[in-house]
Amino acid sequence: MLRMSKLTDYGIVVMSHLADESDRPHTAAELSQETQVSQPTVSKTLKLLTREGLLESYRGAKGGYRLARGAGEISMAEIIDALEGPIAITECSSESGNCDQEPHCSVRNHWQWINQTIHKALDGVSLEEMSRATQPKVVVDAHATLQEFKGISIRSTASAS
Repeated sequence: MLRMSKLTDYGIVVMSHLADESDRPHTAAELSQETQVSQPTVSKTLKLLTREGLLESYRGAKGGYRLARGAGEISMAEIIDALEGPIAITECSSESGNCDQEPHCSVRNHWQWINQTIHKALDGVSLEEMSRATQPKVVVDAHATLQEFKGISIRSTASAS
């Protein structure tokens, strides 16, 4: 099963909250209370996201954290990369030389292609879309062959309901 860590899941919750409440900086304590995520987890997430340039931090009495760019300009892939490291579903889909089977592996190129497809799909979903109250509809042809699938556009569209 492919899964993100809880830290990444909570990080996306915090980032979505910041997208919705972008009028001022928020402290870690406020974000913890408003999102119901523990303060140590919020603090760790905020530090990682700031280090990766997705958040800005402000010191002082009116300090806190806010998005470094507009929510529409930050993708899910960027957030996941910042909190998890490069998106990779197998060792060989992120870097060469991590597997002894690499020189004669018949499926390595397919794993790399699948990894790129997943990354592209996540890159196509903005924080703004993720923070909307409406549930997105994902358009994918589940019956496409590998060759047909390479040409499919994976996109997210917000539901009108």
